[in-house]
Amino acid sequence: MSLFYIDNSDKMELENFSDEFGPEMIVEVYDTKTNMKGVLVIHNTALGPGKGGIRMTPTVNVEEVFRLASTMTWKTALAELPFGGAKSGIIANPKEITKEQKFELIKSFARALRYLSPSKYVAAPDVNTAEEEMAVYAKENGSMKSVTGKPTDLGGIPHELGSTGFGVYHSTKVAVEHMGMSLKGIKFAIEGFGNVGVFASKFLTEGGAKLVAVSDSKGAIYNDQGIDFENLKEVKEKTGSVTNYRLGEVLDGKKLFELPVEVLIPAALPDVINKSNVNNVKAKIVVEAANIPMKEDIEDTLHWRKILVVPDFVANAGGVISSYIEFVDGTPQDMFRTVEEKIKRNTKLVLERADKDKVKPRDAALKIAKDRVLEAMKRRK
Repeated sequence: MSLFYIDNSDKMELENFSDEFGPEMIVEVYDTKTNMKGVLVIHNTALGPGKGGIRMTPTVNVEEVFRLASTMTWKTALAELPFGGAKSGIIANPKEITKEQKFELIKSFARALRYLSPSKYVAAPDVNTAEEEMAVYAKENGSMKSVTGKPTDLGGIPHELGSTGFGVYHSTKVAVEHMGMSLKGIKFAIEGFGNVGVFASKFLTEGGAKLVAVSDSKGAIYNDQGIDFENLKEVKEKTGSVTNYRLGEVLDGKKLFELPVEVLIPAALPDVINKSNVNNVKAKIVVEAANIPMKEDIEDTLHWRKILVVPDFVANAGGVISSYIEFVDGTPQDMFRTVEEKIKRNTKLVLERADKDKVKPRDAALKIAKDRVLEAMKRRK
């Protein structure tokens, strides 16, 4: 029988981040049987149970999970969903363990959080977790409502249908038009060719944009004349890396952020745009498909340089909108319709409010989201 240790001590380390919105709870869990080490941050539940994915990386920590959880609070509020914000992480390297060991860690995590999920926390896929892991979590937890992103046979609308990338496409289209350009023919580069990057690339190229650069963990491929999406996808699936796409120049992955494109889309890891490269960004628009791809001071620098940044919790909300549709037993058709409607409306609202108030888009989006959460908090008292 497993023995779990539950620790809230790290909350003291986040005092500088705490405010009237949260965090409501920080829980660290340890399982002596499986050596599972995990963390859950429930940021705010005024609008509903905290919603957020489970990521599994060797470096995930309380601060990272807290930043992601607070982003989820604003994302769900801006999308007008009956969810709050949360996030969780399991400290492990999936490349160094078997599939069975990975599932055991998920099971252990689900057991440890059973007293909070789904009443206070509804999980979802995130980095290195997908529908299989969500099925394991739901079955071990004992409630299908404890998680979204499940396989279809369990009532899920898997993120593998591309809901986040579909939303990124619509957010990018609105941003491009807001800047007085047309999507047709613009050049874009995308960091990360996982679920989000693949579908964002697919929908953008189908919409007439020109994909010129893509990166993954092995490096980047660059062709200013354009990259064929279907061929690239096939190469990635067969060889494991976009760098094996022969019709282009192989670059260090970090160089992708400095390429001459109209639109740059970070779609994988946190803090990829930072002090080392922020002044070399040449794009006119950065659409944050990934969560927290840069810190706020870096966003400030881009804003000062007249580069439009569409914040993560605006651009990549397609995933959580899909989660809500699954949560209320909707269909994939309901999901695609709702994602398009909400992402287009909210991106337009945020960019127009930013122009009107003469602030950067993140400030405008946060003001809208925080006002909604504050009103919910007042109603709860």
